[in-house]
Amino acid sequence: MKKRPTILDVARHAGVSKSTVSLVLQNSPLVRETTRRQVEASMAALNYVYNRAAANLRGAGTGLVGLIINDLRNPFFTEFAASAQMAFSRRGFATAIANTNEDPEIQAQTIDSMIEHGVSALLISPAYGGDASSFDRIERAGIPTMQVLRMVDERTDVFPFASLDYATGGRLATRHLVELGCRNIAFVGGLEDRPITLERMAGYREIMEAEGLETRYFSGRPSRAFGREMARTLKRDHGDIEAAICFSDLVAMGMLFGFAEIGVELGKDFRIVGFDDIEECSLVFPQLSSVRCDTARFGETSAETMLRWIEEGAHPPAIRRYPVELVARHSSLGVPLRRT
Repeated sequence: MKKRPTILDVARHAGVSKSTVSLVLQNSPLVRETTRRQVEASMAALNYVYNRAAANLRGAGTGLVGLIINDLRNPFFTEFAASAQMAFSRRGFATAIANTNEDPEIQAQTIDSMIEHGVSALLISPAYGGDASSFDRIERAGIPTMQVLRMVDERTDVFPFASLDYATGGRLATRHLVELGCRNIAFVGGLEDRPITLERMAGYREIMEAEGLETRYFSGRPSRAFGREMARTLKRDHGDIEAAICFSDLVAMGMLFGFAEIGVELGKDFRIVGFDDIEECSLVFPQLSSVRCDTARFGETSAETMLRWIEEGAHPPAIRRYPVELVARHSSLGVPLRRT
């Protein structure tokens, strides 16, 4: 990515000192008119854009990082954003956090606004849809930008991508249920043909096909409401299905509530494994088995990677995936008998 021109670049081009350029930017009467025109010509030649907000932040000894998240109402993304923000804060960087609500138009507006406010870098968990124009504008602005959790721009040499090893998570969850004796296992939730859905389903398909078992997929918005409705649907229309891997813990939580309402005992009558291992998984009853993505650590690591890029010029690898693990709890193992 082409680096944005700095005051030093303008000074060298114009053959003046950095302080002279600063005086021109401040409209100081101390600068001669011929020098002012010379500096302004260099600014135009280099396509230098002065951002007063960014300059004020630099003067205060801090920088501003834009953190753009597709759905902050989802606890998974909230935990990621909070962890990243704290990591930036520990290094003296302020963070502007925005929720795009899965809307590419809002995302485009947010990106434009953050560019205008002179952010030092962008960390984006992008919404699907829209065109490449927003990322094109980022590239022209020369702002270091990393995609996390979702990849919508394939130019990973320019916009590196970091995520979690979702395919392995699907394999771990499916293998776990197969080893418990389950044969009819469904994958529930996630919007059809979305890359993130396909990633999480990949390991499930691999294990099911290796075992000679039928794959069954029920698509839907990854929400508690969808999960609750799916519990009723599976019980009513698909009585042979004995276990489910859920696209997310929100879907799994909804299924847990739905099965409780109709008297299905999880871990005995039906087995569930969620995805993400948000905090609620260990607090609900029965406790929810889930693929742990260690979201807090991933948020910190993403911020640290971004900081090395900003401060040291260490460009992140084009694509990197971090490990996951399965945490087995009552929803798949069954509730242990209470001691009397």
